[in-house]
Amino acid sequence: MNKKAERGQATREHLVAVATRLFTERGYEGTSIEAVLQDSGVSRGALYHHFGGKDALFAAVLDTVYDHTGESMAAATRDAPDPVSALRAGCRAWIRLTADPAVHRIVLIDAPSVLGWQRWRELDERRVLRQVKVALTAAADTAHLAPGHVVFFAHALLASMNEIAMLIARADDPAAAAAEADTAVDELLHRILDAPAAPPR
Repeated sequence: MNKKAERGQATREHLVAVATRLFTERGYEGTSIEAVLQDSGVSRGALYHHFGGKDALFAAVLDTVYDHTGESMAAATRDAPDPVSALRAGCRAWIRLTADPAVHRIVLIDAPSVLGWQRWRELDERRVLRQVKVALTAAADTAHLAPGHVVFFAHALLASMNEIAMLIARADDPAAAAAEADTAVDELLHRILDAPAAPPR
């Protein structure tokens, strides 16, 4: 049974790897199940054993791309001396990651339309929002942010990073847009994190 489970897991990972390449190159609409079967050499029955259809395969691919993105952002923030520095490093790393073809196509272009905007937002919030709240709570502790504003600012900052990423993904020159966005994000974070909190009304 262990060998069978290992073979099944290897087949699943192979299908996800092939589908990731095809979805990145051709997009969701341009990738058929037949293309995945042809490129993977896996039988139709084996594919449907692991995935109910193209949408389920795409969801698995999206999870994998999110995992790789999370690993890259964790590496970018690993040496940060405090949560606020980690937030700065993580936001800038996310902007750089928009240049990755898989992130560009799968996460930013196709995922919102394939999954629906609400589900896509929920996935993003589940993976990222907690870390943003931790960093902004630290900012509140040093009097740069009113404690009662942490949750609101966390959602606003996450939404801002996603909107900036969407602008880059849809720009005529994504590389130039990403370079400009890098400085814009730095300025945005400076205004949020470095300015003293406004006195209560």
